[in-house]
Amino acid sequence: MPAAYLEAVLKPGQAVNPLFAFLGISVVEICPERVVMQLSFRPEFIQGAGAVAGGIVAALADEAMAHVVLANLGTEEKTATIEMTMRYFRPVLSSGLSATATLVNKGRRIISAEVLVADDAGRLVGKAGGSFFVIAPSGSKTG
Repeated sequence: MPAAYLEAVLKPGQAVNPLFAFLGISVVEICPERVVMQLSFRPEFIQGAGAVAGGIVAALADEAMAHVVLANLGTEEKTATIEMTMRYFRPVLSSGLSATATLVNKGRRIISAEVLVADDAGRLVGKAGGSFFVIAPSGSKTG
């Protein structure tokens, strides 16, 4: 992924990632070893039982892992999630979230990552692992 995207997505009010703008995700740190993202609480995230919907937590986890993968790709490479597992440890009632993703294994075509998601009090609310396919540029020998 172009370094320009990773630099741009770090900026407040960024416009290069519409999903982040829609959900209110801010990127705190991006480097090849680690990505940290934050999601501020919004009442719209609450589902019928009164907790933040698990899909919101999973979306943050997926994006954090995808971005640590992006930080490890070549300039013209892209990625797509091919598998993800999510475990929830406690409900999130009215708290923002932070996600810290790390690289687990970097293969030529598949890269694995994991992420810890915590609430504003620093309590672990979920953990995810995922595998991401490396999409090579058109015409390359790996694509």
